[in-house]
Amino acid sequence: MIWLWIAFLLFVFVMLALDLGVFHRHAHEVSMKEALCWSLVWVALALACGVFVYCLYEYRLWGLIAPGQPTGRQAATLFLSGYLVEESLSADNIFVIAMIFTYFAVPSSYQHRVLFWGILGAIVLRGLMILAGIALIQQFGWIMYVFGALLLYSAYRMLTADEAPDPQKNPFVRLVKKLLPVTEELDGTRFIVKRDGRRFLTPLAIVLVSVEGADVLFAVDSIPAIFAITDIPFIVFTSNIFAILGLRSMFFALSSILKKFHYLKISLSVLLGVIGLKMLLKDYVHDLPGRDYITLGLIVLILGVGIVASIRRTRRHAKAGQGT
Repeated sequence: MIWLWIAFLLFVFVMLALDLGVFHRHAHEVSMKEALCWSLVWVALALACGVFVYCLYEYRLWGLIAPGQPTGRQAATLFLSGYLVEESLSADNIFVIAMIFTYFAVPSSYQHRVLFWGILGAIVLRGLMILAGIALIQQFGWIMYVFGALLLYSAYRMLTADEAPDPQKNPFVRLVKKLLPVTEELDGTRFIVKRDGRRFLTPLAIVLVSVEGADVLFAVDSIPAIFAITDIPFIVFTSNIFAILGLRSMFFALSSILKKFHYLKISLSVLLGVIGLKMLLKDYVHDLPGRDYITLGLIVLILGVGIVASIRRTRRHAKAGQGT
């Protein structure tokens, strides 16, 4: 199955190369229309991957799927569940990234480049964390209970957090500033400049470190969450990576309106809590009929309720404002 992994990674890096080298060669401000188009492209590619996963498992293509593995419908359900969880958890990450860009006063035309390299780094980091998670689960079955407890704590922390994190207090940023010299001003889209024979990081590099650090912190929630759905390596990795690939365009499409989804954070907290409970009760729900379909249904229901409630609240406040 190694060639299948190689083919998927090649596809990812070809798409990223086209993104930066062809469609975004020159720094520019990403419009809402462009962001929405790219969001649709990444969602369509993710759904196409879901269809491929279905065919791979349903028809046992190329003899890659051993007996006893899920059916095509089950595998596609697991992929879609994982993708929805990872994509929804990215919404909170979008808010933090927007705050980082605002804090460091990053021009809109430079933001795409930062997110491109940030997502490239996130793919590598997530891959390593997924491999580590799979190794831990295979070696220590009880680690699932630790992941479950971690998700419950994350749900509580997300629900009760009042303040956004301060980028200057990010441990990764503080470490980089302690070890390496940093200039005071931006130098276009460059991350490293040479002055007086010495190499300096630019503030844009610090922004990149902040974005990478934020992704690592969010991965602490998202990686255990995907393992609550499935531990099949290919499904875990592909669903996670497609969610990351869509993050950049989703940021430009949603960052300005995300605050209007007032109840979305509550939905995400409930979602993490439900997934955490599922991990803690895995011995009891393992043989539950239609377990995977119930999980997918709960994910859609929880997110749908949060989105609909937020839209209704926004409309109600808009009508109240017109009436005054």
